[in-house]
Amino acid sequence: MTETSGTAAIPETDIQLYTSGTPNGQKINIALEELGIKYTVHNIKISKNVQKEEWYLRINPNGRIPAIVDKTPKADGKSQEKRVFEGGAIMLYLAQKYDPNHKISYPFDTDKYWEMVEWIVWLQSGIGPMQGQANHFYRYAPEKIQYGIDRYRNETYRLYQVLEDRLAQQATDNRTAANTSASHAGPVSLESKEGPGTRGPWIVGDRCTMADIACFSWINWAVWAGVDDRRFKYLAEWVDTINERPAVKRGLDIPEPFEMKEKMQTKEGEEEYAKMHSQWVMKGQDEDAKKHE
Repeated sequence: MTETSGTAAIPETDIQLYTSGTPNGQKINIALEELGIKYTVHNIKISKNVQKEEWYLRINPNGRIPAIVDKTPKADGKSQEKRVFEGGAIMLYLAQKYDPNHKISYPFDTDKYWEMVEWIVWLQSGIGPMQGQANHFYRYAPEKIQYGIDRYRNETYRLYQVLEDRLAQQATDNRTAANTSASHAGPVSLESKEGPGTRGPWIVGDRCTMADIACFSWINWAVWAGVDDRRFKYLAEWVDTINERPAVKRGLDIPEPFEMKEKMQTKEGEEEYAKMHSQWVMKGQDEDAKKHE
């Protein structure tokens, strides 16, 4: 058994992670690193359409990353191969199974737990799809359609403002709709003594949770969608704080080094990175279109 930072123990895990260096993949990489549990990485080469191969579709029938297969023996010693796909589902699974001391979550069925779930679902149904479309029209579309660029970039900005308002509220005195102080995060000036990247405010409560990790994974890619996260005071500080966390730094470099921000420092690097990614994005789109002609 391996001990976490609290009092409860978790088993020696055997988790197979199928991921790639995208926002959706990075949030699970980071969550696993934050939990400090054992896992094996499988680099799904999206550029080669590995995610559409038959063996992988048995793990994730949607043909996307991330996914996990949990081979950790059950409490009674029986073996298992539990697949979980979709990022939000994986995060909730990991929280319930392997975060008994609530390092990055809250106890099930508490106010804070359900608020965490709300913000994870908000990310999955809002920022993820909208910023993903902003990426496509701004970076990958073979013809520049200004309406598409503006439509999805403006919606991404709207969603960023929602999170900015939440963080601003958390920095002062947030209260739930039921007028309880379950999610109070304390003043923004409060400095943690626990190390880098532990200074609030956070989306829910007094710690970085799965909700923060999920939202961060996309907002950390803002510039790639032509979105300026520096417009938002609390949001920008929150992104910078999360980037300081050691587990986040490790997770961003799985399964390969995270190079987007470095490439964006020069025009040549930006063009090279865009060309490399647009090739596999458009190739995959064309192959999907042929299947449904």
